[in-house]
Amino acid sequence: MKKIIIGLVSAFIIVIIYKSFTPKFPEYNPERNYVDFEEQILEAFILAKDSATIELPEGHFLFSQSLSIDGKKHITIKGKGKDKTVLSFKGQTKGAEGILVTNCEFFTIEDLSIEDAAGDNLKISESKNVTIRNIRSAWTGKVSNQNGAYGIYPVLTENLVIEGCEAIGASDAGIYVGQSKNVIIKNNKAFYNVAGVESENSTAVEIFDNEIYENTGGLLIFNLPKLTRYGSDVTAHNNRIYNNNLENFGVKGSIVSGVPKGTGVIIMATQDVNFNNNMVKDHVTSNLSIVSYLVFAASEDPEGSVDQSIQDRGIRAVEADFQSDIKYNPYPGNVSINNNIFKNKFSFPTLSNEYGWLMIFKNKTLIPDVVYDGILPDGAKIQDENHKICIKENGAINFVFMDAANDFHDFSNKIDPYNCTLNL
Repeated sequence: MKKIIIGLVSAFIIVIIYKSFTPKFPEYNPERNYVDFEEQILEAFILAKDSATIELPEGHFLFSQSLSIDGKKHITIKGKGKDKTVLSFKGQTKGAEGILVTNCEFFTIEDLSIEDAAGDNLKISESKNVTIRNIRSAWTGKVSNQNGAYGIYPVLTENLVIEGCEAIGASDAGIYVGQSKNVIIKNNKAFYNVAGVESENSTAVEIFDNEIYENTGGLLIFNLPKLTRYGSDVTAHNNRIYNNNLENFGVKGSIVSGVPKGTGVIIMATQDVNFNNNMVKDHVTSNLSIVSYLVFAASEDPEGSVDQSIQDRGIRAVEADFQSDIKYNPYPGNVSINNNIFKNKFSFPTLSNEYGWLMIFKNKTLIPDVVYDGILPDGAKIQDENHKICIKENGAINFVFMDAANDFHDFSNKIDPYNCTLNL
């Protein structure tokens, strides 16, 4: 009895210490010396015709409004380098995006930085054959939920390459691809964001050679309801995903506000995912999680109190009534986790979320490398042909089957049922 009391008192003290700790958010404060060149650059965007190249000079330039290109073909926007050509939208009074590109074909933007837009730094919508190369997207100062939602934000785009870019300080996702097809995301860096890199409702996506660190969650592969397209066929390989333990500063009610800090990878409600030959390490909640949409929907506020700025800023919110979307499949399936390296320098789960507490009480205080929530539709069985999860040749890992749909009744570390191979 004495040991139980001592244990409870110790746990209480730990909670008090944790709650009294004020999170310290990182800052990004590059030196800037702005030059007034807005009128000339704005004119170049307005007058651009098909096959034009907009050459931006070296310098730090401040803008009061968005720059936009619409309905053009074979346009190139080119700076002198990420550290040499800086377009800042700090304090802009017109528009939400920094640069907005719509309905374009064969569009390239490269070798410059975009900072401090009121909304998204670079948004590309309904376009084809797009290259985003050597772009830095950033919000300066201390990270905040007042930062724009998305750093590099192509949506409804086909034949897309994002390479050699950096994303810093986004209150949703640093590098985001949504409802797009035929996508390559390679050789980028993402840090100080809520989500480092996110593939959402996109198909035929390859994510490789990226460095993703010091975000709340590293890599998100999501499929969400009530959108025009659904995602599948995502491959992630040769990525370095580590130390994503930043406090979540997402806008309340947004889908990413439910991402626990200390999450390396989340594969949510997506089919045909091949995650191989990656290095994932040093996360206080889990290195990798495979979950259904029900995990996020369950966290929706029953009072329905969602921050209005979600709608105002175009951020995806949690859909509590996702089941009304009859085309949407909220369960992951055909997911292969193979030949990865999982490590962890942390020896105790975070106390900042319920998953950490669950691992304390159910997983011998171990932080899992791979977690599967085990939630399935009525009538389905574990490892049936539509919901197969294969976890193979990842070395000695801590695996957790949560059995979340049954109050963790059959919580287990048995990985043998998942020792299989998928042809993806």
